[in-house]
Amino acid sequence: MKKLSFFGKIVYGLNILIAVLLLVACIVPFTPLPSFSFLSLVVPLLVIFNGVFLCYWLLRRKFLFTTSLVALLVGYFALGSFVEFRKKTKVDAVHDLSLMTFNALSFNGSGNADREKNAEAIINFVKEENPDIICFQEFDARRRHGKDFDQFPYQYISKGSDDNKRVLLAIFSKQPIIHEGFLDFPDSRNNAIYADIVVKKDTLRVYNLHLESLKVRPRMLKKERSDRLFKRLRYSFSKQQEQAAIFRQNANDTKYSKIVCGDFNNTQFSNAYRIIKGDMKDSFSEKGSGYGKTINFWHFPLRIDFIMADPEIEITGHQNYDLQLSDHEPVMASIKLSCKK
Repeated sequence: MKKLSFFGKIVYGLNILIAVLLLVACIVPFTPLPSFSFLSLVVPLLVIFNGVFLCYWLLRRKFLFTTSLVALLVGYFALGSFVEFRKKTKVDAVHDLSLMTFNALSFNGSGNADREKNAEAIINFVKEENPDIICFQEFDARRRHGKDFDQFPYQYISKGSDDNKRVLLAIFSKQPIIHEGFLDFPDSRNNAIYADIVVKKDTLRVYNLHLESLKVRPRMLKKERSDRLFKRLRYSFSKQQEQAAIFRQNANDTKYSKIVCGDFNNTQFSNAYRIIKGDMKDSFSEKGSGYGKTINFWHFPLRIDFIMADPEIEITGHQNYDLQLSDHEPVMASIKLSCKK
């Protein structure tokens, strides 16, 4: 540090801070730390900043590049990559089942979209992509008894709570649903549902999850005190972990192979994601390409919508859709069922 200029010391001080934040982010998935869970949202930024610092010190021929190098190596082995370097492909045409998950924002559209035109576009999109099963979060209550999705003869739509403040979830299926259930998330508008679906000679339990929202709106940020914002985020992260544990208990009790679809309202670097995933496969990690963005959070792209499957299920394809029909973007995956011995 003695050979550094005043500016160099400031830069290295920032470098240490960013490196430490990335190292703390590596702990977040493995420990219930709501106070630090916000780091799960900014891991890609921390990686980029550390990469910039690493290049800066290499160009300056300073051994200080090792600070960011160590942080990046630990981050890679602890968290994995947030970018998949595969050729972009569509969902595999040869499969036993295709599934889609979509937070449809009550079909209202984002911004100043025309509600009816937006709803019609969503309906047409689903018909065109033609998944075997689709899981909606924030389903439109007006379409509960309609024929917009009559290509799916089987459906389960959550009833919500008595005060009708629950966010609606829906599972539409071309395959028979033989049992359905609801996971109650206490003191929350969010919830989860599941359906046991017969596919060929197998029965799958398909979960549709919608974890606690962060309740952060860009227009509110300038008006809200930072301590209140932090307190609300901490509460939301804590609720997500609680809800993930409720799911995990139910999932551990079922005898069927499981598929999870849903909006986690958090990234793959969160504790809630790790609890839900367990030993399951993430369709994007298995077959996705690129960054896998499903939402722009404060204009920053994040992957918070997921499809997962048990280890014995082969994921054959994954596809992200760059659409402006909701604040979220739909995700579709294809699977093949393994013969159980």
